[in-house]
Amino acid sequence: MAGESVLLTGPAGAGKTFTLNQFIRYAKSEGKHVSVTATTGLAATHLGGTTIHSWAGIGVSDELASGFAEHMAKGRKEIIEKTDVLIIDEISMLHDFRLDMVDTVCRIVRGRDEPFGGIQLIMSGDFFQLPPINRGDSRAGGFVVNSKVWQELDPAICYLEEQHRQDDEVLLDILNSLRSGELRRHHAEKLLERVGIEPAEDELLTELHTVNIDVDTINDAKLDELDGDEIFYTQTTTGSEGYVENLQRSVLAPATLRIKKGALVMAVKNSLERKYVNGSLGTVIDFEKGTEYPVVEFKNGKVVTMMPDTWELRDGDKKRASISQIPLRLAWAITVHKSQGMTLDAARIDLRKAFVEGMGYVALSRVKNLHNLYLLGINQMALRISEDAQNIDVLLRDHAARDAKRFAYLEKNIEKRATELPKKKQSASGWSDKIAKMRETYPNAYRPWEAGQDSQLKEKFLNGSSVKELSKMLGRHEGSIVMRLQKHFGEDAVQTGL
Repeated sequence: MAGESVLLTGPAGAGKTFTLNQFIRYAKSEGKHVSVTATTGLAATHLGGTTIHSWAGIGVSDELASGFAEHMAKGRKEIIEKTDVLIIDEISMLHDFRLDMVDTVCRIVRGRDEPFGGIQLIMSGDFFQLPPINRGDSRAGGFVVNSKVWQELDPAICYLEEQHRQDDEVLLDILNSLRSGELRRHHAEKLLERVGIEPAEDELLTELHTVNIDVDTINDAKLDELDGDEIFYTQTTTGSEGYVENLQRSVLAPATLRIKKGALVMAVKNSLERKYVNGSLGTVIDFEKGTEYPVVEFKNGKVVTMMPDTWELRDGDKKRASISQIPLRLAWAITVHKSQGMTLDAARIDLRKAFVEGMGYVALSRVKNLHNLYLLGINQMALRISEDAQNIDVLLRDHAARDAKRFAYLEKNIEKRATELPKKKQSASGWSDKIAKMRETYPNAYRPWEAGQDSQLKEKFLNGSSVKELSKMLGRHEGSIVMRLQKHFGEDAVQTGL
């Protein structure tokens, strides 16, 4: 919020994408032009953006051609010139030399010889997860911290420590030990105990595999086993063919969705009404009369008629393409790569063919606890973490500690600025009046949670207090109570209390 360039990092489940979305909302409310990108199209769709390669006009090239700026489209130049804030998500997968290429493009197009031509750069990601992929026929590279521009940019490091996914100390210990390179025999034994354990017959779960062919084979075979007619849903698109193809590679919903009654499916987008999230599992129980839209009973107990949703390929402020489709895919199996960013209630995981460092960490960190993890097998590669990532992590933690002191002054006014987010709709005084009015009923509305209140919340909830009772007791809105309980006990913890 101070205008610094930042690397936002931390372990899987620490809330990087959530924090990023809050910042994007804040920056846009300030009237800034925000370009949202990611290293893969899949990650970009989580934020409603495009790939960094497309945004910078570098494509899959390993180096910039001489005079490249002269051949750059006028629209591309305008987007780069107009950008105030550039977001790059899943930064661990971007090669160092490609970050230098983006930097060069920005300097030349904007005519300013400073990092990224003066754009505020916000990178987000975790170097312990999937690394840049080096193929034999292309230029090899490493993590972005090895780029030439990194030292000159010297981004502030925001390191998220708090865990918002796992609720199991044993699994957390395994994941933290993986990250620190201190995995011991007792950790491996805990994982191996899950090999061969079978879930209950009625347990809804998906399988994670490392290669696409295994995933397709499992899903097709399982669907064919079901009785009844197949229903097909074909996507609709807008935009030129090239942009649609680019977006298609990034959308988890298939171009033609093929399902039957009884099919195990996964939501591949967050519901605006919070009825399901990206990764929620459910079963097709019926089809709505008239529309034939699938009716899905999700694992959280909610029954939802799934209507078409839309994904967009945005380039700065420009909309290039869109795809509308039912936001579902068959979910008996999915690849580890496509599971990145998801939270799964339960999963059967096959890591016997893990082929890159970090793959095991990504897969194992998708689930909330060890009891809902069923292992088909695991190889040595699955338990490897990049040595580079470990060395980088030590430096990042040190840097983050220094930056916490350097920007301590911001903490005093950060909440005030955050509460002013809706200022385009109402004046700051109007917002203050609204908070004052709310605090007549809920004295602690918009106040930070203190440790004592948190302990009281958890104790009373576990002893049977309802959301309504907790709201009255703690002086906070019921919605705030629900969100805090979900933070502590998981998404489905308070369904009965709402």
